[in-house]
Amino acid sequence: MTEYAFAPPAPATVAIAGETARFPVRRIFCVGRNYAAHAREMGKDPDREPPFFFTKPADAVVDSGAVIPYPPETSNLHYEIELIVAIGREAFAIDREAALDIVFGYGVGIDLTRRDQQFAARDKGRPWDWGKAFDQSAPIAPMHRIRDGQHPTQGRIWLSVNGQIKQDADLTELIWPVPDIISILSRSMVLKPGDLIMTGTPAGVGAIVAGDKVAGGIDGFGEIAVTIGAPVAGSSRVA
Repeated sequence: MTEYAFAPPAPATVAIAGETARFPVRRIFCVGRNYAAHAREMGKDPDREPPFFFTKPADAVVDSGAVIPYPPETSNLHYEIELIVAIGREAFAIDREAALDIVFGYGVGIDLTRRDQQFAARDKGRPWDWGKAFDQSAPIAPMHRIRDGQHPTQGRIWLSVNGQIKQDADLTELIWPVPDIISILSRSMVLKPGDLIMTGTPAGVGAIVAGDKVAGGIDGFGEIAVTIGAPVAGSSRVA
């Protein structure tokens, strides 16, 4: 029996729609600029270049309905609604034609982003971690298991702030659809059960502040809602 210097933390998990069991999260991969209109609003060329990835820690996940404290060291917190892919089988260098065979299910999530931190890192050619990989930066609604081979190829994806629609697009607008994303990602490392992929956000991202109520959804895969709370006591914000 393995001994630990202190009690290991409980595993990060995401709810599964209609079940008491939860999906244990191993890693979170995120696809950058995967909708052309969003690439343009970020000042980038939306041509179909190979996708690039960044990560969030597994324990960044938080359930729908949560109150998320406004994070420290930012004054420009942004929302990004995304289709989430949950991996249920191990695969390495899988062909796009077989990629959907390893999918456990899909859900809806929000990639919370400290945009000022992200842009500062980008402009200096540094990693995006401090802009993307902070505490509670990955609220995710219950995952929906794949039934009868039904994988999303289209459907409305939307987000509202305080009831006002901010993002409104369709999954058909993904530059790199799910099979391509899985296949390309699997060339770099072995995908395993518990991995999550955040597939990118459409145009319309913007800032949110303490007290804002953020909601969103994807046709066929439910909705998510979180509230941005007050900053953690003693935290600082970058001007």
